Amino acid sequence: MSNRKSFLQFVCKDSMKEFLNYIQLHKNNSDPFDLNELLQEYPRKQKVLLWKQLKILLTDVLLASPVENWQQFDGESDDEMEVEGAVDLKESLSVISGITEVVAASLAVIDENVDYSDLIEIAIILNGILPVLPTSQVVLTFAIQHLFEAWWDKGLKGKAELGKTAFMMLLEKSLMAKFSNGDIVRLWQFHQALESFDFNSEASNKVKDVLLQCFMSIAHLKNEQGRRFLSFLFCWDVEFIKMIHGTIKNQLCFFPKSIMPLVAEVYFRAWKKASGLFLETIEYSCIQDFMHHGVHLPRNSPVHSKVQELLSYFHQQKLRQGVDEMLHRLYQPILWRGLKASNSEVRANAAILFVEAFPIRDPALTSEDADIAIQKQFEEIFNLLEDPQPLVRSSGVLGVCRIASKYWEMIPPSILTDLLTKVLHDLSADTSSADVRCSVFKCLPITLDNRMSHPLLEQLLPGLRNSLHDTSVNVRVAFVDMLLKVKAAKAAKFWKICPMEHLLARLEIDSRPVARRIVSLLFNSFFPVNQPDEVWCERCVTLVQMNPMAARKFYQYAHEHTAPTNIAKLMLVIRRCLNACIERSAHNDDTSDDEQQKENISVLDSVLSVTDGTTMASLLEINVVLWKSIHKALNENEEAKNYTIMKFASVLPVYFKTFTDDRCIVPLIILASFMPATAIPTFSCGVLSKLRNLDKDADVTQYSALIDCLCQWGKAGHVVELITDWLTEGLPQKSKKIQERKVRIQEIVQPKLKLAIHFLEYILTNIMSRDCLLDLPQKKLNQLLNALAAIKELQVSFLSTSEVMLQDISLDTALRAFSLHCRLTIHLHIKMDVKDRTYLLILEDSASWIDENVLQFMHIPGKEVEVSEHQSQIAKQVVDTYLSVCKDIVTVDASDAEFQAQLLGFTVAVMNSEKGIFSLPLVLSILKEIAVNCLSQDIYSTSEKTKEILDIIQKAFHKILEILARSSKKNQDEVLQVLSSIQLVLGEFISTVENWHGVHEAIHQEMLSTLLAVMLAETVYAIKKNSDEDDIAPPEAAAELPVISSYLLSIVMKYPSVIRSFLNELVECINSEVIQGIVGLVAALHFLLALNRGKVNVKRDAIKGAATVIHTKFQLFSGIVSELSDIERTLYLTSNKHLDDLLQL
Repeated sequence: MSNRKSFLQFVCKDSMKEFLNYIQLHKNNSDPFDLNELLQEYPRKQKVLLWKQLKILLTDVLLASPVENWQQFDGESDDEMEVEGAVDLKESLSVISGITEVVAASLAVIDENVDYSDLIEIAIILNGILPVLPTSQVVLTFAIQHLFEAWWDKGLKGKAELGKTAFMMLLEKSLMAKFSNGDIVRLWQFHQALESFDFNSEASNKVKDVLLQCFMSIAHLKNEQGRRFLSFLFCWDVEFIKMIHGTIKNQLCFFPKSIMPLVAEVYFRAWKKASGLFLETIEYSCIQDFMHHGVHLPRNSPVHSKVQELLSYFHQQKLRQGVDEMLHRLYQPILWRGLKASNSEVRANAAILFVEAFPIRDPALTSEDADIAIQKQFEEIFNLLEDPQPLVRSSGVLGVCRIASKYWEMIPPSILTDLLTKVLHDLSADTSSADVRCSVFKCLPITLDNRMSHPLLEQLLPGLRNSLHDTSVNVRVAFVDMLLKVKAAKAAKFWKICPMEHLLARLEIDSRPVARRIVSLLFNSFFPVNQPDEVWCERCVTLVQMNPMAARKFYQYAHEHTAPTNIAKLMLVIRRCLNACIERSAHNDDTSDDEQQKENISVLDSVLSVTDGTTMASLLEINVVLWKSIHKALNENEEAKNYTIMKFASVLPVYFKTFTDDRCIVPLIILASFMPATAIPTFSCGVLSKLRNLDKDADVTQYSALIDCLCQWGKAGHVVELITDWLTEGLPQKSKKIQERKVRIQEIVQPKLKLAIHFLEYILTNIMSRDCLLDLPQKKLNQLLNALAAIKELQVSFLSTSEVMLQDISLDTALRAFSLHCRLTIHLHIKMDVKDRTYLLILEDSASWIDENVLQFMHIPGKEVEVSEHQSQIAKQVVDTYLSVCKDIVTVDASDAEFQAQLLGFTVAVMNSEKGIFSLPLVLSILKEIAVNCLSQDIYSTSEKTKEILDIIQKAFHKILEILARSSKKNQDEVLQVLSSIQLVLGEFISTVENWHGVHEAIHQEMLSTLLAVMLAETVYAIKKNSDEDDIAPPEAAAELPVISSYLLSIVMKYPSVIRSFLNELVECINSEVIQGIVGLVAALHFLLALNRGKVNVKRDAIKGAATVIHTKFQLFSGIVSELSDIERTLYLTSNKHLDDLLQL
């Protein structure tokens, strides 16, 4: 039996397995059976018979396995009956899949002479079961979808309903996370199916929602066919256009700015294709709406720049037909009004849109009317340049430069000259705004893009030379960028605009952003890499002689513009130049040899001389700068590094003999540090001796290079030994141990304690030398630390006398030595294991020593010790030195809870002294850092020690405010000085506690109650003290409150969250009657008035709520006004009016 007859026979309920077998054979590419060929062979009657049998088979399958039961078998189950049912369902779905396959293949053989009514019924049935297919049947779902798509493409009967289903499926698939661009392309190809949906039908609500989601999809916007599809949706219904526009507006804040041109393209395509009511809706409900927002949105709005970007797309299409007329018509009621608005932001927004859309013209106007309209627009540009708001003037500058660049040939020369003269002469020197001056030079490059502007600008630009010295770094950066553009565009000679002397003077002193740009501008002039290297040296010498410091800056950044090879070549060229100078000097004495003459060719005989110490020093310094700039590259190229070292090592001894000027010695020593000590033995052996023989008052420039040399050579230990020896011999030691016996050259040198302190200070300050120091053996470092520890005994001696010099040691040196002892202790602690408390114990011992020996000189209450101002000042310096070091160790989180608790105890002891008030800035800094460490810990893992620390912090904060309150009654000037110094750090502490109040409410509550209590006590005292009505008038600002209250409230006002907590605490105190009586309530009212009149970022409802509580309490006194004292009665009557004002908020 042939396949044709057998297949037709097996399309029935009783032969489902055979039917499915044929379907599998069709899917198998290696098998000859093909449904498409089979259907082509069938005559018309057999096709109709096949489709009828397929319909019957589908009906039988659905009756045997009702769709109501499908969902219960969608998944795994261990129940036997459910397993058996799932097997039957699987077979039924396989048959449905096979039927779908046959129907899809049948579509190719349908023509107008064939009755395919059975196929229509099959398709309708499949459309009905599609929504209830188990989720696991993804393949069958897509097969039915493809069938419906093919049905639509074929244009068969019933395509509308089937096309709607396929369209929805395509839509949903294109919005899936795992979509492909092909899905979006196919959606566009199927877009006509949308016409099958009735917009006003409730059944279309789902498709509306899904279509609107497409406008939120960046994938659709980035795809060309996707944008075509989105623009097509504008023609479905006028009301849908408004829905689309609302969706896009809501989505703007989530779109990246780079997507906005694509969004604009969708609108533009829709506008081009629309007509009638659709066109009117797109123009007035969408485009004009964006124009309105582009003018009126605040500039800090997250969507402002995106709306501007969207409108820019339309401005760029001005050459397209109809765009000019549309922009003119839609901008007419918005733009010109915006340019005249009283709000400067609106004017600035309108200015940006105006200059982008310029010229805004109606193509229907006659030439004469068009000229009049353009002239009015030029007048508007002049008005922008004279606007009182800098932002608008900046927008005007941008407009002038853009318009001049784009329409130079079309604008009358007189107008061009007037516009550019106004910009370059007036606004480039706008003293009221650096932003305006900056905008001039940022926008000029736009005009320079038009070559026709160069002749006029060449005449105008030289008048701007002084802008290189503008006080604003942004203006200077923009000016040099403009010169770079002039150079690149060959518009003029940049040195004629700004003379070389000006550029070098600015290069010498300016910051990195400006200096790097000047180097870029001058690089080809002073480092012409395409010319012979002798020319490099000539230009280098020329630059040095013009401005030596600028030359150093130039070569500091030169490596950014050329390869390291060229930098190395320049170093060797400068070396040859120096050698030639030395040779020429020695030639007069007939001491040169022929071989050396041959190598060292003189290139600047008439210019350079060894006697010119300044130029020689500058060339040596430049070589140092160049070597540093390619240090990393040399390390990566061992051969080049060795060659460079060999070349310089061979001449360095001669250089040391020849260049004896102090300025030459420093760069020579630095050059030596770049080489191994073995390469220059004659010099390296004497470096330590040079350090030892320095004068005790030597400047840092005399020893810094020598110390760096020894550290680079791995000899930092020798420096430390020298420092330790001088400290040991210079400071009074408790007991001197016998040192190890060493073989060394004995040099009789007096110990130089002050110089040793300077050495150690430099080492700890410099990163490279500090790392070398900390890499030394622990024993050697401990010896140094022990030698420094002896300074404590000397500090006690200074406290016992009025002298400022003891044992040839000054008080300043002693204090610096103590600071170094503490700092070195911190570095050693950080170097050790964090859990090791060896060095923390040393710091804790220092605190105990200060407590026992020093604090008594800061006027501790209860201790009857006569203390002079001199002793008190020394004690304060020692305490501040220790507190400063401790602040650093807490800040870098290198301390443990035990140390922090001990430190807090010490700060409390300091505050108990009369002079402790002057250490409050450091104390508060420590409190803040420890608070951050403790509050940031997990509340559930907080240790008892941490809770103890938080408790001490509360007490310390209470103590600080108590000291301030007590001192304000004695000496207000002193308190004002202290409050000014602690205002910033106190605000940081309060803000820190506020930020963590949700985790640690107790310390937050204590802080607020303490704060409020001090303010209330002081304000109540001040009110009672003043009996005159004028003296008790409510404050106009926080500054009119009493001293401490004024400062504390000004701190509170800086943080919106603190204001809210402060008001909540105030209300709580009033409700709980902690604040009571007329005077207390008036004091609270004064706080509210100061907050309300200050520029605070908090809702006025919070202030109004607190005022309502005070008003409620005030009502209790309304019946007993006559019984109040005179001052209370006056307060009650005068405060009621101000209270009413607050209640009106």
